[in-house]
Amino acid sequence: MKKLAMGVLSVLMVACFAAVAFGFNPRGTSTLTINGKTVLVEYGRPSLKGRTTDELLGKLKPGAAWRLGADKSTTFKTEIDLAFGDVTVPAGEYSLWMQRQGYNSWKLVFNKQHGQWGTLHDTSQDLASVPLKESKALEPVEMVTLTLRTADGGGTLTIQWGTLEVAASFKAK
Repeated sequence: MKKLAMGVLSVLMVACFAAVAFGFNPRGTSTLTINGKTVLVEYGRPSLKGRTTDELLGKLKPGAAWRLGADKSTTFKTEIDLAFGDVTVPAGEYSLWMQRQGYNSWKLVFNKQHGQWGTLHDTSQDLASVPLKESKALEPVEMVTLTLRTADGGGTLTIQWGTLEVAASFKAK
């Protein structure tokens, strides 16, 4: 019995060390239903911890992509084809990335790979990209927050972190 207790204690200590050493962040999800079909986003939620989004995302050069969260890549899953303006994203599962276009200009990138570590972005697997509309957040948000909301017969994906707020609207096809 003593050996079992020591074994369990050892496993717990290693797990705690890994969480601290590798900086695992809590995960978040947001879902909505359109025409009886589910749209879901699942993502890591890093905190600012006294930093600003300009400090963290300002280092990205135009054309560089951010994983939209932390740790494992952000997953976007839709059971229905979606139209983001003129761009169609077929039903399926994707990783999401936010690509810097300019200082206050971003695109949302849908990548055919998903589940990979969040820094492993293979651009050859990019399916589509859509512009994100930036606005000033009413209140700063400490942790990355992705929210799906029903809007105008479709939906909106809003991304918030610090004072950054960007969004993309879509409709069911």
